[in-house]
Amino acid sequence: MIRIKRKDTAQTQLAIKDLEEASQRGNSYNTENVNRALKAVFYGKCYICENKHATSYQIEHLIPHHGNARLKYDWNKLFWACAHCNNIKSDKYEPILDCTKRSVEQLIAFRKKGYFGAEEKLEFTPLVSDDEEVEQTVSLLEDVYYGTTPQKKIEAQIIRKNLRKNLSKFKEYVREYQEAEDAVEKDDIGELLKRELNNSSEFTAFKRWLIWDNEMFSEIEKYIPKKD
Repeated sequence: MIRIKRKDTAQTQLAIKDLEEASQRGNSYNTENVNRALKAVFYGKCYICENKHATSYQIEHLIPHHGNARLKYDWNKLFWACAHCNNIKSDKYEPILDCTKRSVEQLIAFRKKGYFGAEEKLEFTPLVSDDEEVEQTVSLLEDVYYGTTPQKKIEAQIIRKNLRKNLSKFKEYVREYQEAEDAVEKDDIGELLKRELNNSSEFTAFKRWLIWDNEMFSEIEKYIPKKD
């Protein structure tokens, strides 16, 4: 879960128009334009777990609308989530961080400790105190990455497997960057790191924290996008 800024695009305007018309007529907000626009905004990944390989995605309301039309059709309250995360979140965690307005990865540390088969553990550490949105978001993250029911635990295992594969590939790029023998090779690998640390990458929060947590990787921080 990272900060993702909403952009005013032609696709976004079509989605907003659909929402306005749906609100006036009492129709569904689940239109093709809204789905396409949300998928584009969130780079095709679930805004909560950052997985791009889910088999089902849904339009998620950051704040449960409970029939409130203003919340139900508000473009700024709609998010792109995988079915796993959306079903777990439901209306159980409120309020959570709005990742389009606050830099989640600056408020929560995302870490994977250990290795597969050797006490592997995901940790979500609040970096501020007395912030209910942060506390609720940490609880949500723990539940989506580990599951809350037998079925959800199996789904969470699949997400963690994908996370493990992503981080393994990322660590290999980091190692190759450190071992590069000349500037050209380093620049080439740097482009790969830049892509992996970009907002559009899967599990970006974990990758950025892997860099932030290690002083020996400080040179790679330049590939992390600056906050806008």
